[in-house]
Amino acid sequence: MSLIGTEVKPFTAEAYHNGKFITVTEQDFKGKWSIVVFYPADFTFVCPTELEDLQNNYEKFKALGAEVYSVSTDTHYTHKAWHDTSEAIKKITYVMIGDPSHTLSRNFDVLNEATGLADRGTFIIDPDGVIQYVEVSAENVGRNAEALIDKIKAAQYVRNHPGEVCPAKWKEGGATLKPSIDLVGKI
Repeated sequence: MSLIGTEVKPFTAEAYHNGKFITVTEQDFKGKWSIVVFYPADFTFVCPTELEDLQNNYEKFKALGAEVYSVSTDTHYTHKAWHDTSEAIKKITYVMIGDPSHTLSRNFDVLNEATGLADRGTFIIDPDGVIQYVEVSAENVGRNAEALIDKIKAAQYVRNHPGEVCPAKWKEGGATLKPSIDLVGKI
């Protein structure tokens, strides 16, 4: 079953954020756009490059009214230790959620049961707490935060412009489409 169009399931998790431990729930994903990025594990190789890339683009996400949350099956304590020791990770100012119970990883259907680790899953959640975008990739394939910016802009555009859709390679300010019987077979 696809998670697209479904509301984020209830959860409570501990997280590391700007030198403090905080509690995060599904309610934190409401009232704004949320980007939830699952990754396999702290102290690894591809993961810090992705998380640093998210941080390097974090101001762009915030300018779009979006908050970023990273999630792995590590604990919030492990996130702090990684933050204290890694040059890439110590830059991070967004929330790093721990999921040692695997609740979020199962809720978002990214848990690899054989390894106990999360797959690389990216989710865009609208201000109503509804999942609008899902992407899951192999463990050894990193993601690009700038491509994600275009995807959130498209999701925001179609939310604010009912009846319009964004075609392939759409960029902000680009032409959109208005599906109708007159457009069938003309593209």
